[in-house]
Amino acid sequence: MMTFPQIDPVIFSIGPLQVRWYGLMYVLGFAASLLLVKHQIKKFGYKELDVHFENLNLVLIISLVLGGRLGYVLFYNLPYYLGHPSEILATWQGGMSFHGGMLGLVAGGVIFCRKKRLDFWRVADFYTVTIPIGLGLGRIGNFINGELYGRVTDVPWGMIFPGGGPQPRHPSQLYESFLEGLLLFLLLWFFKEKQNPPASWPSGSMVALFLILYGIFRIGVELFREPDAHLGFIAAGMTMGQLLSSIMIVAGIVIFLVRKRQAA
Repeated sequence: MMTFPQIDPVIFSIGPLQVRWYGLMYVLGFAASLLLVKHQIKKFGYKELDVHFENLNLVLIISLVLGGRLGYVLFYNLPYYLGHPSEILATWQGGMSFHGGMLGLVAGGVIFCRKKRLDFWRVADFYTVTIPIGLGLGRIGNFINGELYGRVTDVPWGMIFPGGGPQPRHPSQLYESFLEGLLLFLLLWFFKEKQNPPASWPSGSMVALFLILYGIFRIGVELFREPDAHLGFIAAGMTMGQLLSSIMIVAGIVIFLVRKRQAA
């Protein structure tokens, strides 16, 4: 059994203001994403996107936060928030959904691209390949917070989490950080080269590949992650995360086939 590192979730405080590791991970994820998207714009040449880059980023950040919060409310704890509507936007209390954040990004991106007459699928591919960086960092933040831990285990690297009882558990946050973060980023960045001159994959392929691979990785990790206490298993032994990720895989396959046909 390994010892859980007791890292203070708060980096430092200035009066009532607290700077937390989890929040810092979000900032680092956003910064890395913007730098890599800017790199792609210059490398592959997309001046139209460069003109609207800053405004689009602002829209996407707002869409991500709103989508992530509303997704958590709808997918994971709707009965509670129906009884406490004033807490729906209380993000400082915790509770964000990746799947909701993803839907928020899509909605914000579609609306902005249509208004500015940008190629949504090409823009989406530029941003999608950078998303795993934020996901990986966010899971490290979850680990530092001692939240979203895994199921009880007897593996040598099991850890006793402060809020997880006396038994050792899988550090599933670290599994997710590696699979949904580092590995997914490396795979998408490698395949991104196939989508630009000489083009062999249609625009939208990175979005499709992300949905498929993330869905596969998340379903696998959910086998080791403790289900949400208030939800448990939804159906057929599946957690909410597995159910939503299964939909992502199907959506990814459909998007790739449709975009491939449209490009033919």
